[in-house]
Amino acid sequence: MQGFSASVCVFCGARPGRDPALVDAAQATGAMLARNRWRLVFGAGDVGLMGEVARSARAAGGACLGVIPQHLMAREAAGRDLSGLVVTETMHERKKVMFANSDALVVLPGGAGTLDEFFEVLTWAQIGLHDKPILLLNAGGYWQPLLALIDHIIAQGFAEPPLRALFSVAEDTAALETGLQACLAPAD
Repeated sequence: MQGFSASVCVFCGARPGRDPALVDAAQATGAMLARNRWRLVFGAGDVGLMGEVARSARAAGGACLGVIPQHLMAREAAGRDLSGLVVTETMHERKKVMFANSDALVVLPGGAGTLDEFFEVLTWAQIGLHDKPILLLNAGGYWQPLLALIDHIIAQGFAEPPLRALFSVAEDTAALETGLQACLAPAD
């Protein structure tokens, strides 16, 4: 790849999950990032949806920056054919480096770690620490329970309605691509 026009951080599961459609969505996301010349910034693991996104991006000629804490190097099989690899001391430092090296943040299906990553960048946006776009890929309706929870939090008065405007929801990879193109378009 000749260079990249922007960097997109992808948070997602280090497991593949049970629904093969989610693996397909991860693969489509990686290919889409490479097609648009957006560098993938991810957790450096070669496992689960995380590995699927990265393998697909690399296969399509994309650039990949992996960031992983030392204690996960063996468990997540980090560092295969990456454009760059950053090894951190802690999980918190991993998230900080991924965030700092990204122009937009995308959240694919995942578990507790993915939720932690989403809520951290969402909270940072809520308190004004950043204005980077956050996009949630709701492949197969995976995030519907999360969206209902956020609506519940707002309805119960623990957040204001503008919280929902701090991230956008894409129902498929095509909509994710459109959303990223809109927020990563070069300024005139």
